[in-house]
Formats: sequence, structure tokens, C-alpha cells
Amino acid sequence: MKTKKKIGDFLWYTGAVCIALITVFPFLWMISTSFKPEGEIYSNSLSLVTKNFSWNNYQKVFDTIPFFRYFLNSLVLAAAGVITNVFLGALAGYSFAKLKFSGRKLTFSLLLSSMMIPGIVTMIPQFLILKYFPLVGGNNLFGQGGAGFINHYSAIIIPGAVGAFAVFFMKQFFETLPDDLAEAARVDGCNEFRIFWQIYLPLIKPAAMTLGIMTFQAGWNSFMWPMIVLNSKEMMTIQVGLSTFQYQYNTSYGPLMAGTVIATLPTILIFVFAQKYYIQGIAFTGNK
Repeated sequence: MKTKKKIGDFLWYTGAVCIALITVFPFLWMISTSFKPEGEIYSNSLSLVTKNFSWNNYQKVFDTIPFFRYFLNSLVLAAAGVITNVFLGALAGYSFAKLKFSGRKLTFSLLLSSMMIPGIVTMIPQFLILKYFPLVGGNNLFGQGGAGFINHYSAIIIPGAVGAFAVFFMKQFFETLPDDLAEAARVDGCNEFRIFWQIYLPLIKPAAMTLGIMTFQAGWNSFMWPMIVLNSKEMMTIQVGLSTFQYQYNTSYGPLMAGTVIATLPTILIFVFAQKYYIQGIAFTGNK
């Protein structure tokens, strides 16, 4: 039995190491390529060691595109998505978990069913709604004459203000908290929003941090939707801006990898400093 256990442990660790190497290799290759001159990238592309270490690719990133502006745009939009999803998701999750109202189960089932609809299917309807929204962006009462929310940060913030997953995630966490807290507060005369804001909201910090990390990562890495609704170069996000280095017949891998390395840093740093809450949030929600 001990021999079988040792063999099993050896195979498990060997498989884990192989999977880790396969997963980490692209990230290491990206960092290595960002420091290679263009000639070396094509001649020795798979090597993780560069013979001619250079910062030129990073310099090209800032010389070719307004990288700081794109970085700030992505940061503002991702932060707005975190704030709206955490607050509105928590508010809706509290309602589904702690309030008794007619049609609660049916409404929540419809909300969950929306998660099965691919995002690509809803892109055109969302675009048309934003473009022809009445009395916005030069539109008249019938949604004609202007651009609506198109080419404005609201075109990204409003559709992503709260997602079905955010509501589901927060509901699962609220259900792990005792109902007696709300009952005692109601007896003392507290209204529902005060119960949510002052009693339950401080208790969901791990779930809020977890949802915030997920939302920030999704918003930061978003590419297709910002490219569709934002036409102004000054409003581009960092992911759309990096596509500048991909041309019709070739790609500038050096600057592209250098920009990608910088673009990856915020998500890595956030996860490193908030991983404790991330693990707690997943654990608590999973227990439910």
C-alpha cells in the first residue's frame, strides 16, 4: 500500500508540475519577448533567454500610442464596473436572499437563465438601444438625430452595471448569514435599506472583494465591446489600444508583448494583495 501511495503521489506531483509549466510558459515567453529586439524574436522565438537585452520595445509602446491615456481609460471603466456590480449586485442579492415578495423564485430563475445567453447574441440589441436612447446624445424623444450613448463611457458602464452572476454570487453569500439579524433590526424600527447597509453589508467583505476582483479583471480585459461603442481614439481602452501593433500582414510582437506586460500588472497586483479575501469569498459561497 505504501508503494502504491508513493507512486500515486509521484504521478500526481509530476502531472501538477507539467500543467504548471504549460500554464506559466506563455507568461514567461511574453515577458522574455518584451525585452528582445525584433530580429531575435523571429530567429529564436521560443527561447526564454534573450542575448541582446533591450528596453526599446517598452519605449516604442509609449512613442506609438498614448499608452497612459488608454491605461487611465481602462482603469476608470474597470473601477466603475466594480463599484456598480458590487453595490447593485449586493442590493439585489440581499433582496432575493432575505426579502419575501411575490414572484421571487420566478424572477430569480429568469435572471439565472439569462446567464445561458452568449454575450455575442445581445451585442447588436444593446448597441441599438444605446444608440437610439431618447433624449440622450442629441436624440429627440423618438431616439432620432443623434448618437445616444455611443462614443461615451456610459455605453460601457451602463450595460455592465450589474450582471446576473453578480446577483447570484451575492445571493449565495447572503443566504449564509442569519436572518435573526434582520428580524432584530426590524423590531428596533430599521428600514430595509438601513438593515442592508449597516448590518449585512459589512459582513460580506470577502464576497465583495471576490466579486470586485472578478469584475475588475473582466472589465480590464474587455476588448470587443469597447471597440464597438467607442470611436474616439482618446477614449480607447488599453486592450483596444494594443491592437494598434497588429497589422494586416504582420504583428509587432516586441511592443505588443511589452504593452501586454504592463497591462497585466494591475490584475496581478490586485489579486496578490486581495487573495485572502478572494479565497474566503469562494469558500463561503461554495459551502452554500
